[in-house]
This record gives sequence, C-alpha cells and structure tokens, in this order.
Amino acid sequence: MTDLPRTPSFSLKGKTALVTGASSGIGQGCAVALAEAGAHVVCAARGADRLADTVAALQGQGWSAEAAVVDQGDLNALKHLFEDRAFDVVVNSAGTARHSPAVETTPEDFDAVTDVNLRSAYFLSAYAAKALMAAGKPGSIIHISSQMGHVGGVDRALYCATKHGLEGMVKAMAIEWGKQRIRINTICPTFIRTPLTQSTFDNPERAAWILEKIKLDRVGEVEDIMGAVTYLASDASALVTGTSMLIDGGWTAD
Repeated sequence: MTDLPRTPSFSLKGKTALVTGASSGIGQGCAVALAEAGAHVVCAARGADRLADTVAALQGQGWSAEAAVVDQGDLNALKHLFEDRAFDVVVNSAGTARHSPAVETTPEDFDAVTDVNLRSAYFLSAYAAKALMAAGKPGSIIHISSQMGHVGGVDRALYCATKHGLEGMVKAMAIEWGKQRIRINTICPTFIRTPLTQSTFDNPERAAWILEKIKLDRVGEVEDIMGAVTYLASDASALVTGTSMLIDGGWTAD
C-alpha cells in the first residue's frame, strides 16, 4: 500500500491568538476566522464599546474570545500584552491613512500614519517574538499590509511609504527569527469594502479607478481575507515566512 501524504492541519485548537484592530472591518474578520478555527482570541482595539460587541458576538457563536482595550500607538500598553503570555498567533490589523498629494503632506500627517502603520507594527512584532523566544515556542506573526506595499497610488505617497517599509521590515525579521521557528508574513489586500473605505466607494471617480485596476472586476470583501489569515496562522503554512500574500484581484499583475 502506498503511503500518501497528509494535508497539514488548518485547525488552531489549543492556540492563543492576538488580533489588533479587531473591533471592525478586516480585523474583526480575522478574529472570526481564528476563533472559528479553534483559537482563543484576544481582540484588541481602542474603542471599548465596539470591541465588547465583537467579543460578545464571538462568544455567542460558542467561540473563545476576550477583549483588551489598547491604543496601538501606546508602546507600553502593547508591551504589557506580552508580559504574562506568548501568543501562538499575532495578527496586526490596525492601520490608518491620510491621503493627499505628496506636496501637501504635513509633518503631523507623516508622524500620525507612520506611528500606527510602521512604528507600532515594528514593536508589536518585536514584543511578540521576544515573548515566544522566552517561552521556547514557535509562532506566526501576520501583518495586514496592502497592495500599496508593492505599487504606488494617486495621493498615497505617505501610505505607500509605510506599507513598503512594512514589507521590508517583515523580510528582515523573518531572517532573524527563522531558526526559532517564528514566522512573519503579510497579507496585502486590494480595496476591501468596510465602513472605513465606504467613502472611497461613494466617490464615482475613485470607484471607477478601483474597478478598472482589479482584474476580477469586483472589490474585495472581508471574507476574502479570512481564509488567508487562517492559512498563515496554521501548520498548513509551516514553511512560509518573510513573504506577502497578495489578495488584490490581480491589481499588481500589470
């Protein structure tokens, strides 16, 4: 009888996961995906009320979840999350944008966007990896990046700078932490329909530009991200690190 290979497990039973930006949109979708796969999910975000609603909804499905009210720009608060535990999975979905022509970007805009998209992402990764090393555990760190980490975009010089920087950061950290079996990757979505992006879709010119660039002729939905985050969190992606998963409908195929 031939010994056939077995598909690695996508189950996250017995795992703990931290998801930042978990109160809505992509972060909420990631929390759902990981909880549904069996992980205990710590949902982190700034807004206590929306966060509580998300956790209650997860628990209402019979899944294991708790809330952590955290401002991701507060590095001490981030560090505190890892003081007494090492998460098997960390998903960073917090992000911000201030789109404008590059010549109109202010230092305040620059600092606000880089603080969330790059500075906090850097230290969140470092805190997560340090806790895993101290516990002698492998782990998976996943950043929600963007297709704009691979291309440019109109009025998006600042946003692209942070996302291109995030992609380079992840590659370097993957090299440093590989021997400890700590994996780090990015998910790079196209425009995903969420409450935060609805104003863009309400602009006819921007909506037309988006649909012209997406080869599959539709915008993204939160559900399009959920399978990817489960894959990168699970043993099914055990040999995947230092790379990006583009979920862009073919935007970057040009």
